[in-house]
Amino acid sequence: MIKRIFDLAISIPALILLTPLILFLAIMVRIKMGSPVLFVQVRPGYRSKPIELFKFRTMINKNGHDGKPLPDEQRLVPFGTWMRRFSLDELPQLFNVIKGELSLVGPRPLLMEYLDRYTPEQARRHEVKPGITGWAQINGRNNIEWEEKFAMDVWYVDHSSLWLDVVILWRTIGKVFRSEGISKQGHATMPTFMGSSGEQ
Repeated sequence: MIKRIFDLAISIPALILLTPLILFLAIMVRIKMGSPVLFVQVRPGYRSKPIELFKFRTMINKNGHDGKPLPDEQRLVPFGTWMRRFSLDELPQLFNVIKGELSLVGPRPLLMEYLDRYTPEQARRHEVKPGITGWAQINGRNNIEWEEKFAMDVWYVDHSSLWLDVVILWRTIGKVFRSEGISKQGHATMPTFMGSSGEQ
């Protein structure tokens, strides 16, 4: 309950203050990438329950000769890269926080298809509500290996506290301004997680 009050006490004022910026970004996405403005994707939430995650679009819809979408690197537009650099594409997730589907701080919600690929220990990352930022995000973000990321997520589950959330939020601000750990080398974000030690 305290964490929920903390989330609302920050996310609601933040949404009000950032409304002009959010509207500006929505207009720019519409101009540069067309509709829809938002990228909506089903991700696993608390205890793996599916939720619809909101983000600003950063890629265009473009397929190859085989009819399949081109790799992320080829669909990411310059304005999308700029938004990702400062994590501005994540701002619509404040609505997810207000709805109670996300917390400000927690393990990042990944893809539904990863659920069957986690080890039992890695799956513990879903024992708490996912977040916009988290322990792994301030300790490497997308520039660390999947196993390291999941180990940090589980560490957060075991050490979660309001004070730790405050520390993570404060350090996240610095990471965003320095644009650190946005992507894994050679990828737009992170390579696909196929499982640890050959597990699928």
